[in-house]
Amino acid sequence: MSNLNSFDAKSVTVTVNGTFITGFADGTFVQGEKDEDNFTTSVGAQGDVVVNEVNNPLGTVTITIQQTSPSVAYLNGLANSKEFVPVWVISNNSPKEKFGGSKCRVKKPSSSSFSNEDEDREYEIQVFDYTQE
Repeated sequence: MSNLNSFDAKSVTVTVNGTFITGFADGTFVQGEKDEDNFTTSVGAQGDVVVNEVNNPLGTVTITIQQTSPSVAYLNGLANSKEFVPVWVISNNSPKEKFGGSKCRVKKPSSSSFSNEDEDREYEIQVFDYTQE
């Protein structure tokens, strides 16, 4: 018999400076990744391989929320404040995952558009000490 797992989006929390972000958009509502690979390789003329360690700790967390979310004003305010804050994304699903960092900054306020339906707001957050567990 195979293992059966389930995923619940309500088991994922996003905190920015200790404030829980709410009102996520449908689909991929949060994403995180390192900005560079952990290493690069080079090969010499005689086939010697060198592994070059990349020590770049930068990462990006992207949050997508609905335009009606109370977090819109909060994240726009943080972007304008130029403040460094911690950002953590924690999934209590199986397997448990955590990513983010303690030194982050919202790159800019979200772009705004309006139509006959709710429009999403996207925020890119630069993480200066990105970790993923």
